[in-house]
Amino acid sequence: MERIDHLEHLDKHLVDELAQVARETIREELREQTRKQRRTAMLYAASGALALYAGAAVALAVGLGLATGLPDWAAALITAAILGVLAYVLRGAARPHRHPAHHEAAASAAHGPTAAGATPTGPAGGLGMPYPPMPPTPPGAAPRPGDTDPESPHHRA
Repeated sequence: MERIDHLEHLDKHLVDELAQVARETIREELREQTRKQRRTAMLYAASGALALYAGAAVALAVGLGLATGLPDWAAALITAAILGVLAYVLRGAARPHRHPAHHEAAASAAHGPTAAGATPTGPAGGLGMPYPPMPPTPPGAAPRPGDTDPESPHHRA
C-alpha cells in the first residue's frame, strides 16, 4: 500500500512540474508576441504622425499657391473647403458599402410583412437587418386585440 501512495505522490509532483513548464512556456510566448505587437504599433503611430505633418505641408503648399493669385483669406478658405471635402470622401470610403436593393429590402422587412424569399433576419442570403424590428405598440401600452401572439405561453389552452 505504501508503494501506491509513493507513486501517487510522484504523479502529483510530475503533474505540478508539467503545469509549471506549460505556464512558463505560454508566458514567454505571450511576451514575445506582445513585444512584436508593441513594435508594430509604434511604427504605425510614427507613420501616422509623419503622414499628418506631410498632409499639413501639402495643405500649406496649396494655400500658398492659391494665395499668389487670390487674397490670403480666400486661399485659406478654399484650402479648408478642399480638406473638408477630402475628409468627407474618406469617411464615406471607411463606412461599409450598402447596396440600395438590400437597404430597401431591409426597410420593407422592418416595416411590413415578410417579403417572399426573405427571413425574419433579412433578405435571403443577407446578413440581417442593421437594427432590431420595431414592435407594433410602444412599451407599456396595452396591446390591441389583433396583436396577441397565439404561440406565446400565456395564450395557450
